[in-house]
Order: sequence, then structure tokens, then C-alpha cells
Amino acid sequence: MNEVQGEFPEGLPIGESWEPAPRMAAVRFPYDGSVVAHAPVGDVAAARRALDAALAVRDAVGRLPSHVRREALLATHRAIADRRDEMVRLLIAETGKPLVDCRVEVDRALLTLHTAAEEVARLHGETVPLDLLPSGEGLQGFWVRRPIGVVVGIAGFNYPLLLAAHKIAPALAAGCPVVAKPAPQTPLATLWLVHLVREALAAAGAPRSAVQLVTGGVDVGVALTTDRRIGAVSFTGSAAVGHQIARDAAPTKVLLELGSNAALVVAEDANLDAAADAVVRGGFYASGQACISVQRVLVVDSVREEFLARLGDRVRGVVTGDPRDPETRVSALIDQRSTERVRAWIDEAVRAGARVVSGGGVRDGVIEPTVLLDVPKGVPAWDEEVFGPVVAVRSVPDVDAAFDAVNDSRYGLHASVYTGSLRTAYAALDRLEVGGVVVNEVPGFRSDTMPYGGVKHSGAGREGPRFAIEELTVTRMAIIRPEPN
Repeated sequence: MNEVQGEFPEGLPIGESWEPAPRMAAVRFPYDGSVVAHAPVGDVAAARRALDAALAVRDAVGRLPSHVRREALLATHRAIADRRDEMVRLLIAETGKPLVDCRVEVDRALLTLHTAAEEVARLHGETVPLDLLPSGEGLQGFWVRRPIGVVVGIAGFNYPLLLAAHKIAPALAAGCPVVAKPAPQTPLATLWLVHLVREALAAAGAPRSAVQLVTGGVDVGVALTTDRRIGAVSFTGSAAVGHQIARDAAPTKVLLELGSNAALVVAEDANLDAAADAVVRGGFYASGQACISVQRVLVVDSVREEFLARLGDRVRGVVTGDPRDPETRVSALIDQRSTERVRAWIDEAVRAGARVVSGGGVRDGVIEPTVLLDVPKGVPAWDEEVFGPVVAVRSVPDVDAAFDAVNDSRYGLHASVYTGSLRTAYAALDRLEVGGVVVNEVPGFRSDTMPYGGVKHSGAGREGPRFAIEELTVTRMAIIRPEPN
């Protein structure tokens, strides 16, 4: 934890202070397995105490003036900005992501915090004309937004700081206490974020217990998400876990940002250099551990060979190795089990008839950037979320067939189309069954100010501060007759 300047408390941030953790666990650098820190691990009892503390301040947090909520978020933004380089090093240490990706993560977290602070000023309702029928004459109507209650925010390992910011900042902006749970492999950056938010809250005159954190395993997550006293669960992670949370938490509101096997379509009129660059840039960032990284590529037959030649040249130039090296673009996955799974999926695809065009092996613990050709449907490398540096390419007769193939999936988060035709671009917007259609850019493009989320098995609800705040507030209608009849 000494990667970041400042005094860091020991234990878990529960209630108004930090309490001793039941035990500590090693956090390891994925690239070489070395121990970078020991982090607190909570249990079910700690989860329940955090929920009790959140419920105790729920009404007070809901009544916090807008300027207090806004200032707490801005102060947190300043504190993270002052520690930007240290936070980058901390993210490299716990996630093993390349330096370039960790820099982007910190900058995106800063944007998320600042945008949430700005959205506090836009949290309002509007008037409604109630006298459109005679029965409404003399009535005044308006609606307001009110906090949904305690929010449980659970984040995945791949972007721990950014995902936690997307859980915490909108909840606080909406006036909701939040209990955060980071992934067991990557608790460090989230612990720092929560610490800085709590100090900002205290400085603004708000309770520290408006933001708490509990680490731990599945039992802790179940205790948090199944408590019927909470207002909402916001979860980012695998589809299987998200769907289980939705079933177990019902009827509590659940926001899900889940998996995908994002597709990129290369039309016959595409700029092939740009499309090949996009597959490499969009398929291998964060070592492929991103839910909207390029996984499926559908290229029209007439440009297939020319596109593959360009793609092969670029993939061979991808630098792998130590994530601390500024030139590295692909490094180790989060743990050995993930590496073994991805390698097994590559082998399974080859046995099913796919051909390895580039990569396919493991070098110094790092999966080589891999391109598979003609992966059949029915194998995980095409159907499921690989979450590794693997791209599967398939040719199709035309763009219509490509769109059909994109939709032939249980997922629907983002998809992109490379084309020179506005007609094709608008056809993609009309036909593709996804939460976001991206034209002439990677499906992994995300501005943290935009609505972000999926359809089908990829999730429910939308993130982005403005849209998450809407999800975490309820509409309350006021119907007033100023003078009784």
C-alpha cells in the first residue's frame, strides 16, 4: 500500500472508523507472483455491520445539501489527481495491466468523479400539467428525484479503481450511502479510493459511513446483495454471477454490467488499415481483459485476404512482457488459472477446425497476442467471453450476413462497424442488438459520460454518472391542491 502517498489506516472502513479485519491476505503482482501487499479480508459479520451502519445514516445522507455532496466528490477528484502517478503504479502492481492501460484507468476515474459532481446540479424534476381533464383543475403537479436507499456496489478485478468510481460517485451524488466490495484479487486501489472519499466527506461535514468497504469472497457478496433492507445492487462482473445475484436479490433493484464477446465488422468499403489497427488496439488492450475488447471479427469475403495480411503485420509488432515497461501492450492475465483457461479455449478452437494465424502460445507466463481464423460457432472462443488476448476472425459474404452473425449471440454490449458508407452505419444502428453501436472506432470505446450498458445477457441498466444517478433515484410525484374545495 506504500505506492501511494499519505497515511493509510489499517483494517476495513466500516462505520465512522476502521475496524480490524478478521484476517489478512497477500495481494500478488500477476506478472511474477511476488507479494505487493497484504490486504484486509472481511467476513459476513463485517458485511452486516457495514449494512447496519449504512442504514443508520441513510436518511442523513439523503438530506445532505447538494453543495456538500458536490464538494466531497470534487475533493476526492483533487486527492486522486494529486496521487495520479502513485495510483498508476498501484494498479499495475495489483492488476498486472500494462502501464498505458493503468494511466487511462486513473484518468477515466478522475473524469467519472468530476462528472458525478457536476451532475449533482442537474438532479431535479419538473412540473406536470394536471388540468388536461376537468378533474385536475386547481391541482398543481411536479415530480422530484429521491435517493433509492443503500447501494451495494460490487466490482470486477480488471478496472478496480474505475469500476469502484462508477459505483461510489453516482450513489453519493444521488444521496445514497454505498457499501463497496472489490474483487478479492484487486482490493488496494479501491481501499485507497474509499479512504479518500471518506476523508472528503468528513471535511465537508458529512458522515464517513456514507461510503464503506468490505472485502471477502462469495459469502460476503451474498450477505450484501440479499439483505432486503438495501435499495439497489450495482454489479460489474461475469454474466453467470450477475444473473445469480439478480435471482437472489429480487425484488431489490439490480444494475448489471456483464460480459460480452464484442464484434467488429469489416465492410467491403472499409479503410482496411484503420480496421486492422482497430483490431489490434481494441483486441489486446488491458491484455484482452475488458468486456468490450474486440473478440469476434467479421470480415466481408471480398477484402478478407487483404485485411488478414494487414492484421498479421500489426499483431507481430505487439510488445509483450513486463507491464511496467512503457512499450508493453500485453502482459500476464490476473492469475494462472485464467491463463490456463484461455490456453485451453485456444486449443479447443483448433481442435474444432480453427487455424492459429498469430500467437497461440505462452511466453514468460504471458499469452501471446492470438488471432484465430474460421472459429466455428459452438466453441467458447467464439460464443463466450474469452477475457484474454485472443481475437477470432470469420469471413462472411456481405454486411447483412455480418450483422446476423453479430446478433447470433446471447451477449449484446458493444459492436463496431468499419465502413465508408453512411447507409451501412445507420443500418448497423438499426439492426445490431447491442447497447452501443460504434462506427469506425473500436467497440471498446467508452466515454465515462455516456450511457453504457448492454442488452440480452450483457446486463440491465446503464452506467455513466448521469444515467446511473437516474437508476439510483426514484421518481416521487407531488399532487397538490393549494386550497381544498
